[in-house]
Parts: sequence; structure tokens; C-alpha cells
Amino acid sequence: MSFLAKTSAPLRLLALSGALALAACGGGGGDDGDAGRGTLQVSMTDAPACGFNNVFVTVNKVRVHSSASAEASAGGWVDIDVVPARRIDLLSLTNGVMTVLGQTALPAGNYQQVRLVLDANRGSGASALANSVVPVGGAEQPLDTPSAVQSGIKINRAFTVARDTLTDLVLDFDACKSVVTRGNGTYGLKPVVTAIPMTVSGEVNGVVAGAPGARVYAERNGVVVKSTVADANGSFRLSPIEQSSTAGPVDVVVVPGAANAKAAGIVRGVPVVVGTPTAISTAAAPLTLPASTYRRVSGAVAPASAEATLRALQLVNGGTFEIAATAAASDTGAYSLFATEPALPVAAPVVGTYTAALPIPLSPDGAAAGKYSIQATSVGGAVQTQPADVNIADVLLNFSF
Repeated sequence: MSFLAKTSAPLRLLALSGALALAACGGGGGDDGDAGRGTLQVSMTDAPACGFNNVFVTVNKVRVHSSASAEASAGGWVDIDVVPARRIDLLSLTNGVMTVLGQTALPAGNYQQVRLVLDANRGSGASALANSVVPVGGAEQPLDTPSAVQSGIKINRAFTVARDTLTDLVLDFDACKSVVTRGNGTYGLKPVVTAIPMTVSGEVNGVVAGAPGARVYAERNGVVVKSTVADANGSFRLSPIEQSSTAGPVDVVVVPGAANAKAAGIVRGVPVVVGTPTAISTAAAPLTLPASTYRRVSGAVAPASAEATLRALQLVNGGTFEIAATAAASDTGAYSLFATEPALPVAAPVVGTYTAALPIPLSPDGAAAGKYSIQATSVGGAVQTQPADVNIADVLLNFSF
């Protein structure tokens, strides 16, 4: 039985709040007579979005192919139509809850590509918006999704469907990095989606004291592999996180946010075990973080066509960790970490190393207080990095590619 099949009922919810399940199928890896048939269930989960109360998308179909290079118009696709198309608030899909759109039988074998196809908006009125966003403190606005509507959001990831077996594949949709705010006040989707087989995944969970809505990241070498937001009680679940002999443990980074006025906390070397959750804190022994003010880094990337993604990185005790990220506006190149509230804590982060005995001791790294590297990566892969010290004031940084 798969890990997904064994998880608790809340993880399998058919509606909102932590992981969105999409069903996809494909035609690859041999015919029915040679390979037999298996069953594929595709799920989707979301990371927190920055500056939005809601991010809605309407799923029309899911497609699977045995070739990573297959174009949308190529033969060999197997489609699953979602009837009726389902409109889902991605931001309700956090902390490990999944909604299943379906599953299908297909030839057993190896598959390489999944495409998620969305409905198109039919106008600007609220009833016509298949895909939209609700900014914090604002009204619902259309979300432009041209590539997703026309050919589907492409995700390349090798996975195997075994004979007479249910295979679970999770699509992790990072709304924070996917929604682009343009200078003219409109919004576009630049999808950042990864895929994780549930058969090789685990979970990290915990509780942070006095920090509802805190952003929580599981990172490897400073790269976020899973993220979520803490609930009203400060509880969080990072699931699924891929586990393998080469992937190793994760570092958990907790950024409480300006509204909570607390410093970042980092727990290093957290093990990821297939099918077995790892706790780094509990309600009885929560992560307790010191007070901190927050400040903002903003600026512009030229040319705007670079469509840059920006990350705020912090060097802590020999490791580099992502603290915040955003996308530059595709029409002006402007960016802000973040527009709705300052994203970067000024106080020193507190750092500890995982132990099974809780609470895990955390100590401040004074040398890192308020000091960041802002990394801009263009759509073509060019990278530029500049230092930013927010100890005194907000920082303005411009990039030119």
C-alpha cells in the first residue's frame, strides 16, 4: 500500500487546505499484454503565497506521457478530463491536506511528463474568472494563464507505474513564486511546479510558539524543497518531502513574519523517513523564537523581459538558507520582498541541530543579524547576487542583465 493510501483521513480530504490531488494517466512503458496495468493517482499541494488571500485555478484536465520531450500536440498522450472542471483555491492547500480529482488505470511502465491544463477566463467579471487572485486587502482580480491554458503546465519528472499497484504522484505548486504582480496592477501565472512520488517521501512537522501564519521551509543546500504556513495554533506539516539515499536530511527554516515580530528559527539536519513523520517541536515543546523587527528589500530588474526570480539568502553558521522569495513584475521589472509587509527579520536567527529529544536547543548567530544576499535569476538562467544589510533601514537594490 502506498504512503498516501496509509495516511490519515485529514490528509486525504477531497477539498481544501494542504495538498491538491489531481489524477493523471499516461501511455508508456509497454502495452497491456507485456506490462499489465497499474493505477496512477496524481495529487497536488501548494506552498504559501506572498501577499494574497486566495489564488484560484480551474483544472480542466491532466495529461501524462512517456517522453519528457513530447510536445502538447504529439501523439501518445493519455488525457483525463475533469468533469466538471474544478475551481480550487491553492492557498487552502497547505499543511498536508489533499483533494483527489480522480485516478485511472494505465499500462505499467516508466513515465516522464505530466501536464496540468487549466480552463481559460471568459471575461473580467467575478463569475467569469476561472483563474484569479485576491490580494491582501484588495478585490478579486483575473490571473492570466496563457501557457497553462494553451498547452498545460509542463512538469518533467520520471516515475514508474507498477503492475497491479496504486502509484501516487504529488505536484507541488509554489504559488508564492508562480504569481507575478505586474506594474500595471494585473497578475500573471509563471508556474513553478515540481513532482514527487509519494512512495519515496516523508513528513516533518512541528509547532512554533506565537507565530500563526509563519512561513516554514524545508531546504537542502539553501534550496526550498517544500514549504507551508503555520496554522492559527502555530502548527505546521511539511509533506511530502522526497527521501532518497542521495537527498539526505533537510534544514527547516521558520520565518514568523512582521505581524508576529519574531526572528527566524533554523533547525538543521532533520531526517526525512518514508512513511514516518519527524517532529522538530510539539505543542508541549514548541519552537520559541526571540523578538525581531522586519524590513524590506525592493528595487527593479532590467530589462523586464528577464522575468527574474529573486531570493533573499542568509549565511548562518556556515550554511546558506532562503528566507524569502518573489518574482519581478514582467512589465516593469519591479520587485519587493514583500509589498504587503516587510519580509526580512533584523534580529539574529536562532539555530539548532535536530535531536529526537525535545525541545531542540536554539542559539542566536549574531554575525548574521540583518545581513542578506539578494539573488536574482533571469528566465534564461543568468544569476546576479548583491548584499543587503537591513539593520538600519529598508534597502533598495537594482539588477541589470
